[in-house]
Amino acid sequence: MRFLVVDDSPTMRRIVINALKTFGYLDVVEAGDGREGFEKLLSGEEVDFVITDWNMPNMSGLELTRAIRSHDSFKHLPIIMVTTRGLKQDIIEALKARVNNYIVKPFTPAVLKEKLDLVLGQNS
Repeated sequence: MRFLVVDDSPTMRRIVINALKTFGYLDVVEAGDGREGFEKLLSGEEVDFVITDWNMPNMSGLELTRAIRSHDSFKHLPIIMVTTRGLKQDIIEALKARVNNYIVKPFTPAVLKEKLDLVLGQNS
């Protein structure tokens, strides 16, 4: 399974990628913002799961989610939003954009694993 990890913070990308590796997911592609992430998808980069931040320059994670959901080839890709935005209306807005799950930073690897397993269980 190949993951696309999208976050403008290299440190946060590293945290997510290291957690994924501890779960046995070694195939990861990185992007520094939503636009770069979406361009990687459009270029034919094979991706099975997207983990994205919300607040990023150029294209936010919410805009990325909407772009993915509106594209026939990617509309069923699982997406987890990992963000500092923990307000109820933010979570509702992300769910309306059809993220599969939502994690508020800071988070532990155990929380990421739990959300991943939930989403993968929904899609199997």
